[in-house]
Amino acid sequence: MTAASDGVASGMEMPASRAIHAQLRGVTRVFPLASGAGLHALGPIDLDLYHGEFFAVVGPSGCGKSTLLDVLAGLSPPSEGTATFEGKAIDGVPDGVGVVFQEDASFPWLTVRDNVAFGLRRAGVDEAEIRKRVDYAIGFMGLRDFERAYPAQLSGGMRQRVCIARTLVLQPRLILLDEPFGALDQQTRLLMGDELLRLWRETGATVLLITHALDEAAMLSDRVGVMSARPGRFIDIVETHWPRDRDSRIVSDPGFGAVTARLWDKLRVESLKLMGTRP
Repeated sequence: MTAASDGVASGMEMPASRAIHAQLRGVTRVFPLASGAGLHALGPIDLDLYHGEFFAVVGPSGCGKSTLLDVLAGLSPPSEGTATFEGKAIDGVPDGVGVVFQEDASFPWLTVRDNVAFGLRRAGVDEAEIRKRVDYAIGFMGLRDFERAYPAQLSGGMRQRVCIARTLVLQPRLILLDEPFGALDQQTRLLMGDELLRLWRETGATVLLITHALDEAAMLSDRVGVMSARPGRFIDIVETHWPRDRDSRIVSDPGFGAVTARLWDKLRVESLKLMGTRP
């Protein structure tokens, strides 16, 4: 099994056999401050996300990773540059994009089943279609024995399964994940990673994951983008070359250490900049 080589692709040029699903060109994000000045949080960023790939983003704290995701989700417009999904400019949350955040977003007064069905009911989907989609998502995410339970009765990992299932029923073509397993222990994170990879293969969706965990990024992704300290920009994009049918056992592959070492080599320098320490 081959891991990332020294000849890492730039991630900015599309191979002839791959189509662009979402794209950022010259994107920056500046937030106004009460003083009248602006906080330059992101960019300029260029990124091509290819149809059906799994792309992870790592970077030091405060570098704009979540801001990048918000731009792709249509939750935060770029200050400069363009963001497109399926060839159309992103203006508000695009149809076909699903987002899962780190925070538990389940409604405590609803059962698992009703939480998963919530978005479909708000969209006015027919009850028969809701039943079919919810049955599938609950079964797929291993929630069948818990569908009548309330979030307070579930573990953190199970609650995140509920949030992922609620996104899954909307049948997104692009799934954006903002540190969804950040609050979980290492063992649970690895197992949830297996579920996420299974979801990715089953749906054929394009996935972008924001994470602080280098092992998680290396295990899950086809490509990993490493961001600089704020204002965040890509300083390296590492191709893992893992097979599509991978799971958490990939961490024992001899090449896994090479991938994480390359990520840390770049990230360490940027993290030290934040601390005011020379690399």
